[in-house]
Amino acid sequence: MAQAWRCTGLRWSAGGPELAWDGGRRSALTWGKRVAFGVAEGGARTCVGARGHACPVRAAVPGRSTGARCEECARLDRAHSVAADTIADDPRPYHVYLAWFGPGMTKVGITALERGSARLLEQGAVCFSWLGAGPLMAARRTEELLRAALRVPDRIPYADKRAVRSRLPESAAERAGEVEDLHARAVALAGWPESLTREPCQPVDHAGVFGLADLPDAVGEVTELAAGGVVSGRLVAAAGPDLHLDLAGGGGVVVLDTRLLAGWELVQADGDELTLTVKGFRSRTGQDGLF
Repeated sequence: MAQAWRCTGLRWSAGGPELAWDGGRRSALTWGKRVAFGVAEGGARTCVGARGHACPVRAAVPGRSTGARCEECARLDRAHSVAADTIADDPRPYHVYLAWFGPGMTKVGITALERGSARLLEQGAVCFSWLGAGPLMAARRTEELLRAALRVPDRIPYADKRAVRSRLPESAAERAGEVEDLHARAVALAGWPESLTREPCQPVDHAGVFGLADLPDAVGEVTELAAGGVVSGRLVAAAGPDLHLDLAGGGGVVVLDTRLLAGWELVQADGDELTLTVKGFRSRTGQDGLF
């Protein structure tokens, strides 16, 4: 029987994207690299646990869940999450940032100063700039100020991000335009917390890091894994948790959200095929395609 591995998701390092596995092993991903694996026959997807602890009952989780956690482990994970706004006494300093994912899609968010730009890579931000830095609650109040005064969202759906990656403006200056405009309006607002230090607009562009230049339109996305399923394709881009894979035989490019891998046992695959369910992208005009 082929050796099985459990993937813990996509990680971003100084060298680019890497697939991480249980036990600490990592597989570097480079453009043009063939990514191929199968889901172990007869296997089932089980909860990945929370806060570094295994799920005590190894509960089954749905194939389409991007969290890969059972209800109890998800509750435990969110109980210690800054993103879920459940922690108010974190003493670390935080950055407030503006992140751009495509035309008309700019969000505000916060991340611990010590994490640098890792959070922006994990979200698939094509362009971003810091807006300010300070204590957690001051960063939270600034987030709320932008939502209320400028109607800046704090979330952009992944489906929207994926749908525009191959059709972004060609120049970094164009990609930075919305961030620069929003930054100027944000720092001019009254009501900033005194303990938050404003930072100058210095856009950082990730289009090259993600491999988005000349990215072909994706025909769809993998919706879930299943026991016995196989995926194989040539890596043409990666952004956030997503791999853009060019299928053999002229099948086109599909997007694989690596969060769907967690909880499955994966084995090496030798074929050039895709036997998992793929759904066509919902365009911003609301039309759908399936195959």
